[in-house]
Amino acid sequence: MQQCRKAPEGRKQPLSKIQPPKRKSVTTHLLYHNRKMRRILVQTLLVLTVLATTFAQEAGSSSKSKRTTEQHATHHTSPSTTAETPYRNPEFAFTYKIPYAWVDRTQQMQDESADPTKSKLLLAIFERPPEVTGDTVNSAVIITAESAATYPGLKTAADYLGPLTELTTSKGFKPAGDPYEFSVGTTPLVRADFFKELGKLTMHQSSLVLLRKGFVVSVTFIAGSDDELDELIEKLSFGAPKS
Repeated sequence: MQQCRKAPEGRKQPLSKIQPPKRKSVTTHLLYHNRKMRRILVQTLLVLTVLATTFAQEAGSSSKSKRTTEQHATHHTSPSTTAETPYRNPEFAFTYKIPYAWVDRTQQMQDESADPTKSKLLLAIFERPPEVTGDTVNSAVIITAESAATYPGLKTAADYLGPLTELTTSKGFKPAGDPYEFSVGTTPLVRADFFKELGKLTMHQSSLVLLRKGFVVSVTFIAGSDDELDELIEKLSFGAPKS
């Protein structure tokens, strides 16, 4: 049976214990009365969880041939197996080091009808191509930004966790403990961890959320183990946002 992840040393109190009771009514209102406003959240996590489940199937005989035709996030890096490609986002002042040979699907997953002033898909990368099956969980990183103004009553990043948790659990994931405060460098965020059993495999998901420049920035990681999840999170860094 899957064991809940132990709290890391120095972890602060779970958000459920430090947030006032009124937060519950806020997230309930956001969840049931702003579904259209949450379009990028629904689209991104739905695609991510459904595809990631498919990726964990046994490998097909044509996996190698399909892999050669995919667009990989190698850009102009050397062919070293340790090479990483930094994705820099000046608008929200963060950098993500894309692992060598990962698949960049940011453009393919864009919703052309989405209003960029309200929702943005910033990065969508995968360890292997979506249609190429394998015998391991296909690790992934999805980064989105939504205008906080589309969520009436949203005051903190923690308020966003209600809709996010409801959607994630509706896809078969289970919470791996309470949400909690988490820091990347000196940047404070809130974090929610989930897991999903896939036969002999376990899919681990972690979402980091912060408010920046009037947007809710959400970074969702998928991996096959807690250690792998931590490695992906370590590739994320934040700078000071420009005024």
